Amino acid sequence: QVQLVESGGGLVQAGGSLRLSCAASGRTFRNYIVGWFRQAPGQEREFVAAIKGSGLSAYYTYYADSVKGRFTIARDSARVTVYLQMSSLKPEDTAVYYCAATSQSQYSTSSTNYDYWGQGTQVTVSS
Repeated sequence: QVQLVESGGGLVQAGGSLRLSCAASGRTFRNYIVGWFRQAPGQEREFVAAIKGSGLSAYYTYYADSVKGRFTIARDSARVTVYLQMSSLKPEDTAVYYCAATSQSQYSTSSTNYDYWGQGTQVTVSS
């Protein structure tokens, strides 16, 4: 079992940047696909990005169309932290952001396919 802890949320003006971190405890992310999701008030939780692969240099990344070109998901070499670098932020990016992990072999945009979740971190983008 892996425990996830997010950090890095906050308040930023539109056009600004934030970096979220998802730290694993208990084990590394070596055998997990790690995803970021977000949930705005009154809305369903939606997929943002995911990273797959155990190799240090060989891995795959996936993005929702709404964040492609603005957000980057990455992993540290020790495979214990996954980052979400968010740039050119928009007010519509405001949400609670969650880190999630799954031991399934294929990545998924559905939150139901992820077994482990962090507590979430608030991101607020002001206009």
